[in-house]
Amino acid sequence: MTPRPVYRCHDRALLSSPPEGNEQILALADACREKARALIREGKLMTAALYFYGRQLFLYYEALGEELPPECFMGPLHPALTPWPQKEQMCDWARMYHIYWHCEPRDELDWRRDPKPLRRRGRIAYLKQENMFEYVYHHFAIVREGLLRGDKYMSIALHEDVLFSYFEEPRSCVNIRRTQAGESQAIQGWLDAVPEDHFIRLPGSEGQNFLLLPALFAVGQGDEA
Repeated sequence: MTPRPVYRCHDRALLSSPPEGNEQILALADACREKARALIREGKLMTAALYFYGRQLFLYYEALGEELPPECFMGPLHPALTPWPQKEQMCDWARMYHIYWHCEPRDELDWRRDPKPLRRRGRIAYLKQENMFEYVYHHFAIVREGLLRGDKYMSIALHEDVLFSYFEEPRSCVNIRRTQAGESQAIQGWLDAVPEDHFIRLPGSEGQNFLLLPALFAVGQGDEA
């Protein structure tokens, strides 16, 4: 059997009220988790993780073989979501733009975790609107160059002025070209731009650019092995 491609997806949604202490929303999120687990068992998903910040939801998942819309397993949350405007329609989930990563999955065999991660983490950052595109410019340049080494499964996506980053622990170290030869020159442009000047510090971030988020669920292949 030919190994299938992996599609990395990042989506954002807005709850009608915060999930903390809301038993109804937590129960709906549990139902979504069980649907995700079922799709993992069926070989349609590899990983699915949902995080929250206030009323905001951030979803990362990896579809196998073909792209899947988040509604395939996130449908139970529909009654608790406030729709987003998407061109000429309203949608529960807004697709985020995948703008930064350190590795690209060749296929499902290449992307399989062995051993499985100890933690699947999500974090966000708010960008200052006056220089958010400078952030995108430099990070796209680093990706195009493909030499900067970092965590294999880490990724960053953008929607409006909000960054959502997914990563796993323990971290690995690889680059897009999968080579040890050569050092990144593109990273110097980003360092010269003074990275800290691009971020709005969020409460609880302790001065860091990104704020770690609590998870409503985080599941993947091998969890029930």
